[in-house]
Amino acid sequence: MEEQLILVDLQDREIGRMEKLAAHKQPALHRAFSIFLVDSQQEKERILIQQRAFEKYHAGGLWANACCSHPRPGEALLDAAKRRLNEELGIVCDLQEIGHFVYLHRFNDTLFEYEYDHILLGYYSGSVFPDPREIAKTQWLEEAELSKQLLTEPGKFAPWFLTAAPIVLEWIKNNII
Repeated sequence: MEEQLILVDLQDREIGRMEKLAAHKQPALHRAFSIFLVDSQQEKERILIQQRAFEKYHAGGLWANACCSHPRPGEALLDAAKRRLNEELGIVCDLQEIGHFVYLHRFNDTLFEYEYDHILLGYYSGSVFPDPREIAKTQWLEEAELSKQLLTEPGKFAPWFLTAAPIVLEWIKNNII
């Protein structure tokens, strides 16, 4: 069965549905989420990043946040996020929305990302169990190291991550854990 995406306007109001690949070819603005996991049990907070599986149809091999995806029609955003977190990393944790952004990225002449992306944050300490169809590897990075890599090696990161990660880093800095 084809995966349907929720098309939205610039205020994230649902305006329709479209098959996933068609939405990425058009491009059509659709609802998405990016999950960031923070381990605050260490001396310094660490953020989980993943290297996307090389076989992914876009951004394969690039580093990104712990998990990202799209809610299904009729599925609440946090329910979708928890479902995908369990499917991709084999874990369960509480999540909260800390922001959102809209971005458009052109991968090539026929493939785009045009998303209203909800940034979700969860606190998690423990092992993760990556699905190899989704994730090549994972790594916990301290905030300072992640900030450094974003400045010195931006090409190794997925395009949405370059917008979302600074929002998360700022949120962490301004919110005592």
